[in-house]
Amino acid sequence: MARTSPGQGRNPPEVGRHAEARAALPDRTMSLDDEAIARAAVTAMRDELQAYPKPGLVSPVDSGAHADMDFDLMCRSADSLLSPFVALAAAGRAGHAFDQSLVPLGIEAERGMLAITGGVNTHRGAIFSVGLLVAAIARAQALASAPSPAAIRAALSDTWGDALAAHAARSDEASHGGLVRRRTGRDGARREAARAFPGVFETGLPAYRHAREAGLDDNSAGVQTLFALMAAIDDTTVLYRGGLEAGSFVRQSAAAFLAHGGCRQPDWFKKAEALHRAFIARNLSAGGCADLLACTLLVARCCGDA
Repeated sequence: MARTSPGQGRNPPEVGRHAEARAALPDRTMSLDDEAIARAAVTAMRDELQAYPKPGLVSPVDSGAHADMDFDLMCRSADSLLSPFVALAAAGRAGHAFDQSLVPLGIEAERGMLAITGGVNTHRGAIFSVGLLVAAIARAQALASAPSPAAIRAALSDTWGDALAAHAARSDEASHGGLVRRRTGRDGARREAARAFPGVFETGLPAYRHAREAGLDDNSAGVQTLFALMAAIDDTTVLYRGGLEAGSFVRQSAAAFLAHGGCRQPDWFKKAEALHRAFIARNLSAGGCADLLACTLLVARCCGDA
């Protein structure tokens, strides 16, 4: 889709109902009911979309390396997931089985998304990853009353760990991630989930917290966290599009950006935009890392870090 003209300044303006959705979120001291967790998830997905520059990814400025989608479509897709996320939170809070409850709810969420987007796969990966964390946050609250990163990981592993491991093994035969694993030996989103999201809790969340402690604003903290994820994780979306050479390019580019100060360097925006253009030229998009950024922002908000 056609690129749009960048706005003035470094932070893309909040668009549509995004500011209203953020205002409707509960104070961090309040109990997180199922709808509050679902709203936090949709807001996290919209915050990921809002961030710019994100190499190769959709933003309010342009569509990145995605010819079949744009910012408006992605926002409508994210908004369509509010009710499905409420259902996933309720199922997670009750500790319902992965295969018999969470999977059917995820499939139904995907059907609704595809109906909204006219068949374009905007958020299939996020439905899986963000949806699982929605369930895990609700489960952690049911077990420990106040969700923390450790409690969320424990709830995920203790309640659904075995089922997630079996799901990852089965999916290796059919999914893009499975194809990438057979070709390259790299793991995808399902194995990331089976390990209780180390990318989120061991890379994304520490990077986000460090960025906020360093005084970075919402936009630059999101971009900084994305680059940390890109440097640390083999993104199967990248590997599927471009193979191991593309994977190395993405990780090395992100690592070099961070080594020079990341979003704390004076000309970070210019450098990140240059990488954005380079990714578009190579038709690369770190969609898996974008999903993990949304997951990170969700956990941060529900644990009082946002």
